[in-house]
Amino acid sequence: MELRELEAFLAVAEELHFGKAAARLYVSQSRISQLLRSLERRIGARLVERTSRRVRLTPLGQELYPELTAAYRGLRAAVDNACAIARGRRGVLRIGFQGSADEQILNAVTTFHDEFPDVTVELVEIPWSDPFGPVRRQETDAALVLLPVAEDDLVVGQVLPPRPQVLALPAGHRLARRAALDAGDLADCPLIGIARTAPRYWCEAQAPSRTPDGRPIPAGPLVRTVQEAIAAVAAGRGGLLLCCTTAEYHRRPDVSFVPVHGVPDSQLGLIWARDHESLRVAEFARVLAAVPDRALRAVM
Repeated sequence: MELRELEAFLAVAEELHFGKAAARLYVSQSRISQLLRSLERRIGARLVERTSRRVRLTPLGQELYPELTAAYRGLRAAVDNACAIARGRRGVLRIGFQGSADEQILNAVTTFHDEFPDVTVELVEIPWSDPFGPVRRQETDAALVLLPVAEDDLVVGQVLPPRPQVLALPAGHRLARRAALDAGDLADCPLIGIARTAPRYWCEAQAPSRTPDGRPIPAGPLVRTVQEAIAAVAAGRGGLLLCCTTAEYHRRPDVSFVPVHGVPDSQLGLIWARDHESLRVAEFARVLAAVPDRALRAVM
């Protein structure tokens, strides 16, 4: 059945005038008549009676009209909803994060919701040891992960401002009493690493095996989550490099956080799968870029 035939019948039923119905659908009166005749042939009975003086529905047309109106409205609503989802204005947006969702991320979520109230944003913590897996498995639409990211199938969108790194140490460790450390001091402390679900280059960036001047850094235990890493630090198993905002979020009395000079800053980037790009993700990246980084200024 042709949708245009149904639209012609509904227009005539509501206007009871072929000229007005034709103007409403931007077609000629003869086209309205043609569509109506086609629909009546499909049904096998007259739906509209037309004389030189008036247009009225037949009893069958009167019975069909309310049922068809409800069905047509439901169809239009379904199409409109699909269009809204396609344009990124309705649905669910799942954003993964590592370590902690700091103030900048939370402010971006709030701002995004204000602009797109029909989109529900869900924040999903992803394993520290598997930064790219949730996006690839479509468990999240995008994720804020630690850089670097050198994966051909992933897009790196908005990059957040760099953040200084600190070294998490057991509160009683001799280096914990220092006001600040140099990168060379890492050679004197086993460094907690990341279980090798992530690529080697990414794990090396988060837990380097050598100092900038080439001295080896002792390897500590391998962990899968930030919570496991902090627990290992508290248990005296080694030190842990963290960005300052994540360290602030995980502050506890049995762990000290000491600034480290001479190591690269930590930086997050918003990533998504190249073959699953969406307008919702693009709009979130835009909003994230516009949100002030008040969280970083608060810890510096």
